[in-house]
Amino acid sequence: MGTRKKAASKSTGRTASGIPSFEELGKLIEKFKLPGIDIAAIVESQRKDMEALAEANREAYEGIKALAQRRNEILQESLVQWQEALKDVTGADALTKRAEMAAKGVQQAAAIFRELAEMEAQSRSKVWKVLQDRFQENLVNLQKLLQPK
Repeated sequence: MGTRKKAASKSTGRTASGIPSFEELGKLIEKFKLPGIDIAAIVESQRKDMEALAEANREAYEGIKALAQRRNEILQESLVQWQEALKDVTGADALTKRAEMAAKGVQQAAAIFRELAEMEAQSRSKVWKVLQDRFQENLVNLQKLLQPK
């Protein structure tokens, strides 16, 4: 059954979800033969827009994945550190050790928060750059179309 769908999509020019492909839409629009409109350029522009969105989604996914992995690493490291610290908090100087451990914990938490915030900002920046670049390309194309001939 899967091979029939693939064969049908190749013969009809539709995607697996049943949506017409860019090529099929271009052929359909060309039938209207609108003067002064470059249908191929419009279809190509839309294809590039979809590629930019797909790339932005990939970047966002990779950023979220990296952030989650780092959070898991931090959690594992913290658990190991706490286990080690708990071994050393017995005896006469236990109160001093606990205070030092608490101060160190606060410093670590601040550093971890900064690191994760930087990772998130970098991820957002990459996604935004992909979208901005495509938007700038669209503006350049629009300016070319609006130039008097």
